[in-house]
Amino acid sequence: MKFALDITRAENFPEWYQAVVAQADLAEASPVRGCMIIKPWGWGVWELVQAALDKRIKETGHENCYFPLFIPLSFIAQEAAHVEGFAKEMAVVTHHRLKAADGKLFVDPESELEEPLVVRPTSETIIGDAFRRWVASYRDLPVLINQWANVVRWEMRTRMFLRTSEFLWQEGHTAHADAEDARAETLKMLEVYRELAEDVLAMPVVVGEKPENERFPGADNTFSIEAMMQDGKALQAGTSHYLGTNFAKAQNIRFQSATGDLEFCHTTSWGVSTRLIGGVIMTHGDDDGLRLPPKIAPKQIVIVPMLREKPEDAEVLAYCEKLKSELDRLTAFSAPVRAHLDKKPARAANKRWDWVRRGAPIILEVGPRDMANDSVTLLRRDRLRDGEKIASTGMTRSALMELAPALLADIQAALFDEAKAKRDANIRTDLATFEAVAAYFGEEAEDGAGAFKGWVRAPWSRPTGAELEQVEQRLKAYKLTLRNAPLGQEPAKGKCVFTGRDAVEDILIARAY
Repeated sequence: MKFALDITRAENFPEWYQAVVAQADLAEASPVRGCMIIKPWGWGVWELVQAALDKRIKETGHENCYFPLFIPLSFIAQEAAHVEGFAKEMAVVTHHRLKAADGKLFVDPESELEEPLVVRPTSETIIGDAFRRWVASYRDLPVLINQWANVVRWEMRTRMFLRTSEFLWQEGHTAHADAEDARAETLKMLEVYRELAEDVLAMPVVVGEKPENERFPGADNTFSIEAMMQDGKALQAGTSHYLGTNFAKAQNIRFQSATGDLEFCHTTSWGVSTRLIGGVIMTHGDDDGLRLPPKIAPKQIVIVPMLREKPEDAEVLAYCEKLKSELDRLTAFSAPVRAHLDKKPARAANKRWDWVRRGAPIILEVGPRDMANDSVTLLRRDRLRDGEKIASTGMTRSALMELAPALLADIQAALFDEAKAKRDANIRTDLATFEAVAAYFGEEAEDGAGAFKGWVRAPWSRPTGAELEQVEQRLKAYKLTLRNAPLGQEPAKGKCVFTGRDAVEDILIARAY
């Protein structure tokens, strides 16, 4: 069977992913190693994700603001655990001027900064410094802010959207009078992320708490949403952290309580990034390219006129213009339908496959015969193929206007249901020992194909310290990681697969991005 992409998921999943990014026109590599140029179609997806999340962030009482890209090194050094977590990934500015000589440019050695500046890897330290000034009394709390920004983490192995040296994200930061309020905030934003992933991206996730060794540097607790990609690997799609008073003590963020005592604030931070687009690709893509959930498709319905360089082409285009105008007046998901008429001077078949690869949810083909019958030929991207044939449906223009919003909603729900069914069918719960877990995963194939392996949900006893380090080393031998312990679960039964002691809960084990 011939597909729109030159490589299939089964042949080589990593190469298939790169092919989707390129041929769906989402992004391309930049001249700077490890960075990417997000192209208009990819940016359009990100804008819709951003708008959906920004609305939810504001509805929960947070306000947007902005902090500098550069952070004084002394700020980072105040939080030892934080430095340890990010030290190997930090880009540092040490000079502020170039000098020219003999037609060459070089760093002016006399322009060394008094204090080196770290290019923002995350903003806890510089925002904590502001909180120190902003908070004096319990009356100033809680402080609830968010910023949309870019960050830099000098990654050695990069992959577009999933792990790049520079990426885009939002980071929320809050300060509270007590642990109870801060913990509630942490879980509230975790739920916002779950809703975004499942209701907007149609990407089912497992909500849970990270084990001690996977916590954000300096946090008391880290919670995550984990999504299963089509190759069985886990993707950490968002995190929310309860930081306790660790950053407050490092940066002297204190307030006078109602009783007159000076107390340290309890802080939180939480964020998601452009990695979500990578998650959408690997959750919904097929061997023809991207399949976008309609809620984040920049163009939800694309009209492709079947032109033949004949006199009736003008009539077909006029019919398509009228069709687009009528679609523009419809609403789906409480917003105007995003319709697009592709007038590019190219063969209709080429334009169709271009939109198939980009993942437009609905593609309408209109030729002279369709126009004569006041109808369209509809291709539903999530159900493009019927065996080896392209599945298309003919319908009248009036039927299209009546059905289009419901059809978009059905595509959104169908993509979620399909991904959830795949995930649920591929979480093993019957492996009672580490030996059984290791035997299930075996050795990871090096060619990118190999046998599909899902996740394992296994009982564990929450080992800590040196014992947890031993667990981590045992997992590394199979390129495995602990993902999270799902929230709201029943008390675990049986023995921990790592320690043999009575289990206290289940935890997810998987290979991951």
